[in-house]
Amino acid sequence: MESQKIDMFMMMNAKYFEGHHLNAIREKLLTLEDSRWGLAQTMQFKDPTTALIISIVGGGHLGIDRFYIGDTGLGIAKLLTCGGLGIWTIIDWFLIMAATREKNLEVFQNALY
Repeated sequence: MESQKIDMFMMMNAKYFEGHHLNAIREKLLTLEDSRWGLAQTMQFKDPTTALIISIVGGGHLGIDRFYIGDTGLGIAKLLTCGGLGIWTIIDWFLIMAATREKNLEVFQNALY
């Protein structure tokens, strides 16, 4: 039964994490106490695809994409510099999905470790 719960969690949430982190996440879930399993199941992660869409459509110069993933400091900096005069905006189109997955890993680790 334990393995089925973990497999279901991994199947439902794998897109929210980098591929090379999935084994560590699975290992943590295997050692997780039953009393904390409810917390693991109710965690909400940010969708990397949504972050990319926000970045392309409206977040580039305003920093909305960074605010969405919880990078408030970078969001403010991006807002004040108009997306680094456009340069930071273009760079984020390539990096925002990975940044979102890293933030999701932080949320996972902070909640369960």
